[in-house]
Amino acid sequence: MDGELRMAVITVNDLSMEFGEQKLFDKMTFEIQEGDRVGLIGVNGCGKTTLFKLLTGEYEPTGGEIVIGKNTRISIMEQHVCRNLDISAYEEVLTVFQDLMDAEYELEVLGEKIAAKNGELDQMVERQAFLHDELTRRDGLTYRARARSALLGLGFDDEHIHLPIRSLSGGQRAKLQLAKLLLCDANFLLLDEPTNHLDTHAVEWLEDYLMNCRCSFLVISHDRYFLDKITNRTFELENKRMTPYKGSYSAYLPQRDERRLTSQRVYDNTVKEIARLEGIIEQQRRWNREKNIKTAESKQKIIDKLEQNLERPEKLPESMVFKLGIGEQSGEDVLEVSGLALSFGNQPLFRNVSMEVHRGEKIFILGPNGCGKTSLIKTLLGQYTAQQGRIRYGVGVKKGYYDQIQSDMDSSKTVFEEIADHFPAMTNTEIRSTLAKLLFKNDDVFKPLSSLSGGERAKVLLTELMLSRANFLLLDEPTNHLDINSCEALQSALEQYEGTLLIVSHDRYLINSLADKIFYLTPDGIQVYEGNYEDFLKKYRPFDTIKTEAVQAPSEKQTEYKNKKEKDALRRKYKVRLSKIETDISETEDRITLLNEQMSEPENACDYEKTLSLSEELDKSRHALDSLYEEWEKVSLWLDENT
Repeated sequence: MDGELRMAVITVNDLSMEFGEQKLFDKMTFEIQEGDRVGLIGVNGCGKTTLFKLLTGEYEPTGGEIVIGKNTRISIMEQHVCRNLDISAYEEVLTVFQDLMDAEYELEVLGEKIAAKNGELDQMVERQAFLHDELTRRDGLTYRARARSALLGLGFDDEHIHLPIRSLSGGQRAKLQLAKLLLCDANFLLLDEPTNHLDTHAVEWLEDYLMNCRCSFLVISHDRYFLDKITNRTFELENKRMTPYKGSYSAYLPQRDERRLTSQRVYDNTVKEIARLEGIIEQQRRWNREKNIKTAESKQKIIDKLEQNLERPEKLPESMVFKLGIGEQSGEDVLEVSGLALSFGNQPLFRNVSMEVHRGEKIFILGPNGCGKTSLIKTLLGQYTAQQGRIRYGVGVKKGYYDQIQSDMDSSKTVFEEIADHFPAMTNTEIRSTLAKLLFKNDDVFKPLSSLSGGERAKVLLTELMLSRANFLLLDEPTNHLDINSCEALQSALEQYEGTLLIVSHDRYLINSLADKIFYLTPDGIQVYEGNYEDFLKKYRPFDTIKTEAVQAPSEKQTEYKNKKEKDALRRKYKVRLSKIETDISETEDRITLLNEQMSEPENACDYEKTLSLSEELDKSRHALDSLYEEWEKVSLWLDENT
């Protein structure tokens, strides 16, 4: 939309917000325009969610104003709660289109009245035409297909779509609210951590939806890769002020650092200039001549002006100082696994897992939810017993483990006691100094672990990891619970780490920045991909369609060639079918338009049998259109996954 005149969606002027003696915002000013897709960045507790509630009117500001654009329709996920737990997920999503369903029902009633010549015919025909036009204008013919598509995209299957809401999990209910938010008639969305509870497939669907929708939005998220994909502006909420930046999260980082550096340079140079001028004034006054006194007065006016405009650089939010070192290097071969299999009872989780890990490698384990990534790590550590296979560690390997569930922590201990018990050789001063680097200061070190937030408990585990000086770290979702600043600090530490890394993570930004190899886990083993996450996306295909050429026997190559030919033929068949479906959809929509026009014609409206015939044909066409859209969705999804 560059070069076009864009309207303001929301304008915020001198906004202030206080809770008692706590001031969250102080004279905060910003504007969001049509087409803006804004990522909202800030440390936990800085007021991001409070800002959302101010924008929706749930909270009243203590100062300033919020101006909502004339055509702005705001929606936030919390508004879309599920009130009737007995209806199905699909029925709940359809409530977003209640006015369209009401219009459909009114059309049915009007059709019956017109057919029975019951009422003022001209008025009914006029109303019927209006409703038809309104449904067409608002895509009223496709809302059912769109509702189903949104639920499928967010990870529901056909079975869960039709289950009553009360039987759904908390995560599924959150997805249901998100589906309603995306489908509502708003043109400005407030999204607070929308990727929570979503697997990778659903997150990618959401990214695609937001990139292609016509809404503006303001999104709070700790998912840096997600922000990079969907945003074109970044707002940083820091020190009670909002600072806007152009571009997505990765573009924001160097701009932020340059702004901070420039601010510090201006301040330092101004202070130096004031000191220089004060020296001149002192010298001129010592000489105490009339000319010298005038010079001193002139310099003092300059100092007064400089001091009036002098702004001390804002205090930066504290971030943890985190460095991972190793005690001693391991041998070149760190880990060798062959033929590993794990089951729980009669339920197999994975088999044929074989892999090699060498010194200095940074490897990430990926795979669909529930495939056993965490269980694999625990099997490698000896916490679970494999049914088959061999695990062999190399010479000099010292392991360190980060557990996302934090199950080994004794909640009755304090932070200080947790570290002291694990590292008894450390002095009290050394423990307090180490904890301070991860922002446990003063009496914070005596907090019981049971009272800590997920992020604080994560920092305790990271402290233990840092002190272990292990040369092989096995990390299970290490960025879970951490805010963005802490994620950046951890990423920096892992980038500089001289040991070996094996990490389970959904943090695509971390994977893309660190990985030099990816192990993709399936029930039938591991497939190795060289490179980072972007490289993985270019190469990834389902495990059972990939064979490693180096270990193929001739018969396997022949089988692969045959499978490839069959799959290519099936792909061509699906493409032809997709083209045919799209043609049928277009023709059916034209047919529905024509039937609506025929029903609106006075001569047909007065003919009961003709109206009845047209109504029946219209119903059949609508059902046919719904079926075509459902088939189009399935065929498109198959082609997306197999292209």
